[in-house]
Amino acid sequence: MPRLPVEVQSHDEAGSRSARRRAVLTERPGRLLLVVGLLCLFGPLCIDMYLPALPRISKDLHTSTSSVQLSLTACLVGIAVGQVLIGPLSDRYGRKRPLGIGLVLFIGASLACAFAPGIAVLTACRLMQGIGGSAGIVIANAVVRDLFSGARAATFFSRIFLVIGIGPVLAPQIGAEILRISSWRGVFVTLSIFGAVLLVMAMTELPETLPHDRRHSGGLPATLSSMRLVLQSRPFLANALCCGLAFGSLFAYISGSSFILENLYGLSPQGFSILFAANAVGLIGASQCSARFVSRVGPSRMLSAGVVILVGGALGLLLVVLTMPRALAAVIPPLFLIVTSLGLIAPNATALALNDFPDSAGSASAVLGVLQFGTGALIAPLVGIGGSHDALPMALLVTALAAGAVACRVGSAASRAPLTGVELSAPCEPTQP
Repeated sequence: MPRLPVEVQSHDEAGSRSARRRAVLTERPGRLLLVVGLLCLFGPLCIDMYLPALPRISKDLHTSTSSVQLSLTACLVGIAVGQVLIGPLSDRYGRKRPLGIGLVLFIGASLACAFAPGIAVLTACRLMQGIGGSAGIVIANAVVRDLFSGARAATFFSRIFLVIGIGPVLAPQIGAEILRISSWRGVFVTLSIFGAVLLVMAMTELPETLPHDRRHSGGLPATLSSMRLVLQSRPFLANALCCGLAFGSLFAYISGSSFILENLYGLSPQGFSILFAANAVGLIGASQCSARFVSRVGPSRMLSAGVVILVGGALGLLLVVLTMPRALAAVIPPLFLIVTSLGLIAPNATALALNDFPDSAGSASAVLGVLQFGTGALIAPLVGIGGSHDALPMALLVTALAAGAVACRVGSAASRAPLTGVELSAPCEPTQP
């Protein structure tokens, strides 16, 4: 028989190896869970790890608090914009190459932050750091959709939240401990080291999950067409907006809770950190309940349950703020419900939103990420409109966001019938070469 050209043989052999590794990952997803979970940690680490250093940054760079907080907004904008750029590119070139480039950018930007001479340079570098880190977030979602669909995807996303939920608990403590032995610049050096370790892990442990025959071609027109197809899907928009609004309520809590609980309700910084950690544990617990039961009841019902919890927490918070503005014991339970609800909403909304786009998972994940972090970037500054001693703006914002999430669930039900766990239980089969 005639022998194939060497380059064709190499291409086929590489494709065969990737297919075998994809098959192994679907059967034994533990290693995949670790790598993908760490990729999703870029958001919490970039946002939370340097929070304890904000006063020192303001002092060392001789700038105002608002200017330093602008560097946080720049990071959120970078995470949102980066996903729009990197998600479609991963649909065209595969997952690993854009991921590697993004991680290299994150490492370089983190080191640049560490040596920034002024707030303007730091803000610009934080923007680039967010863009680089967004590669981990958007491609992590796309990789899961490449390998799984439906209830199995929802289960996997719920397991990822076991890793993600640790981020808000540990990141501020890690940053605080770094400040004991170093300046705020040491926080960014640590982030660059984390990026380097993850780059090695991703390049060695993560196979290419998007085969060549499922990649898009045609350059920019094809990319725009893919994005337009995603944006024209009513089920996608309903589920993605629901997830984005839930993330908005979480960012409202993150940006406003420390000021309100400490200044208005008299909670100590140590007490706040304990409460913050307890709420994060609630989020983790809810996500693991979702992973356990989603195959029985389906991701759509689990998502609806999360929205109901969010609405209950939002209305409870608004009632407490209006009737018992100084009752600390009364404000803690609704805050717990608001944070916990995301453990049910995020994984199931993500699985439902990406379910119809097996060949455009990068583009769909990019839009999903923009809605999440873009909403967060818009909501965070609004919480402080009433000052650091007024909880009403946060309560009103969370209630409005919860009402929007309800509207999205109604819109999703109107666009198509709810999906059951049985209908969504099969994984995407790894493409054979």
